[in-house]
Amino acid sequence: MPPTSSPAHAEHELVITRLIDVPRAKLFRCWIEPALITQWFTPPPYKTVAAEVDARAGGSNVITMQAPDGTLMPNRGVYLEVVMNERLVFTDAYTSAWVPSAKPFFTGILTFEDEAGQTRYTARARHWNAEDCAAHAKMGFHEGWGIATDQLARLAATL
Repeated sequence: MPPTSSPAHAEHELVITRLIDVPRAKLFRCWIEPALITQWFTPPPYKTVAAEVDARAGGSNVITMQAPDGTLMPNRGVYLEVVMNERLVFTDAYTSAWVPSAKPFFTGILTFEDEAGQTRYTARARHWNAEDCAAHAKMGFHEGWGIATDQLARLAATL
């Protein structure tokens, strides 16, 4: 398995990590089952109204969020790596069938590790350049992904 971070990537990477008192299989499930994704993925007042998932290396996904004004925002991507209950890597650099996207923004690297009877959940957003990373931080990455992670943990605890 390649390293998840290195000093060369640090300037392009945003990270959230939490120790969550839920088995990793339940957290992972919330990332790959469309009916679960729509329940936790987006921090209010935005919401996730649809999710299409083909969770396998090379499989595509479309997660559609809705803004408070009703604007729909489909986010398309491709899974690069899927290791059940351990690791999920996806990118918006490609859409379905390896078609390059108009403007790649980041690659997501999720890890789910057993730790003291709980799960160490780490979400990394690795950007193509420092400018995109700074823009994502300014958009509220830590707050938004933090809220979404709290929602993920609450939902997974009910499964």
